Amino acid sequence: MGFFKNIFGTSDPKEEKNLPWQALTDVSQLDEIEKCSKTKTQVIFKHSTRCGISSMVMNQFVSMYDIDADLDLYYLDLLSHRDVSNEIGYRFQVMHQSPQLLVIKNGVTVAHASHGAITDIELSRFE
Repeated sequence: MGFFKNIFGTSDPKEEKNLPWQALTDVSQLDEIEKCSKTKTQVIFKHSTRCGISSMVMNQFVSMYDIDADLDLYYLDLLSHRDVSNEIGYRFQVMHQSPQLLVIKNGVTVAHASHGAITDIELSRFE
């Protein structure tokens, strides 16, 4: 089991490193994200808890994340909150993918990526 955990990681990002995650569980939170994005960059990580690739990318993201970054970081378990995932795609004009990272600034998506490209986004550019 340890071998597979090292390769695919865990499904719970909180086990690896304590990031300032805010759970995204309700569509109404998107109004707040949109509003807050006018003064502070908002980041949404959409994660499929049953997908090995999603877990691997999540672990890579967690390990590279700068804990001192000045942005709000949201975590969406898209299997538990599919309605929120669907609304994110509609509201922020991105096609659904998993895993997926969205960077929201001034009410719009200024960057997004999925799968391995997530770790290519330099979040410090958007602070």
